Amino acid sequence: MRTRDRRILQIIGWRPITTQEDLVRSLRAAGIDVTQATVSRDIKRLGLVKVPDAAGSYRYQAPEAARRPVEEVLALLHRAVQDYVTEIDHGGGVVVVKTTTGSAGVVAEAIDEVAWPEVVGTVAGDNTIIVVPRRPAHRAVILKRLRALS
Repeated sequence: MRTRDRRILQIIGWRPITTQEDLVRSLRAAGIDVTQATVSRDIKRLGLVKVPDAAGSYRYQAPEAARRPVEEVLALLHRAVQDYVTEIDHGGGVVVVKTTTGSAGVVAEAIDEVAWPEVVGTVAGDNTIIVVPRRPAHRAVILKRLRALS
């Protein structure tokens, strides 16, 4: 790992860094001369994410530190399915989830956050989600899991 990468991880662990400019200033104060463009690439390469903090703003955090416990993520998905999903079906190799109007994004985000290895990703509209299986055989696994939550 590069010295700059280690320093970035230290800085975001020590204090809230809310913008790329904050990170540039902190790195320069630590004696590392960088540009905003360089920091932007570093953030992407390190997989840093912005998460809400107690003050209501957002700060950078390393991805492993940003992940919620599996039990919490599954509980959130279960609640989202219970509250918003009206139908779970399949067709054309994908799983289709129907939700109440305006709720598809919430449910899709919960499915993505669970990070089932059988799911490549989701695409959400206003009231419909397409869940894309990694392989055709995974469609049945995804259907079973989602239906078990409803």
